[in-house]
Amino acid sequence: MGTLNFENHIPLHIQLKDLLKTEIVEGKYVEKIPSERELMERFSVSRSTVREAVKHLVHDGVLKKIHGKGTFITKNKTVHDWLNSLNSFTDTVRQMGMKPGAKLLYAKNIDNFPEANEILGQSILFGISRVRTADDQPISIERHFYHSHLGNQIAAHNLNEATIYDIIEKELNITMVEAEQTIRCSPISEEDAKLLDLKPYTNVLNIERVILGVRGEVIEYYSSLFHPELYMLKLKTKRTAGGVTS
Repeated sequence: MGTLNFENHIPLHIQLKDLLKTEIVEGKYVEKIPSERELMERFSVSRSTVREAVKHLVHDGVLKKIHGKGTFITKNKTVHDWLNSLNSFTDTVRQMGMKPGAKLLYAKNIDNFPEANEILGQSILFGISRVRTADDQPISIERHFYHSHLGNQIAAHNLNEATIYDIIEKELNITMVEAEQTIRCSPISEEDAKLLDLKPYTNVLNIERVILGVRGEVIEYYSSLFHPELYMLKLKTKRTAGGVTS
């Protein structure tokens, strides 16, 4: 049974949030989590600590509160991502208390993807394509494109399990600074539709992204197709003296 470390520099509500999320993923709770009182007694923490931890999990879509009934585990398997963050699919799915997965389709030299060729400035690139899943449900088809040298370094890892952005930043020590992203709807091909269990030519969410490094160099061109019923993008805005901004 998990416990909190009261001497750890990580705030107690963050520790509790992470522990509850782990227990949810492992199936410890069927429909709802214990009451505030039960959590307070189990972990010897204040009501405010419990409420702050639960608030974070509700924000991430892992839990939902029903007035007068309790706090329930979200049954809706829609993956929620934030537009103002540069997270990997793996990180996003884990934050929701779901199990991320990947199935490698190919990792090879590519010469017939004009958008990537133009942006990366080479006629032959290294392409990596994977089907991404959340709790074993196909959510997206991702296609990453790199200069050949970098692509071959990434492909040396087990791409059915590895997080590509972790490889780039932690293994290869390449810093990704910012991304330029385009989002639109487009019909999915017959081949791709089979991979996402959709009817051919269904309109899906198409995200194209260019990731830049510290000197403004292009590190990656990324193109992905997302199941329209299982993935959504969110953006938080706030009002300032000059109006509304993100």
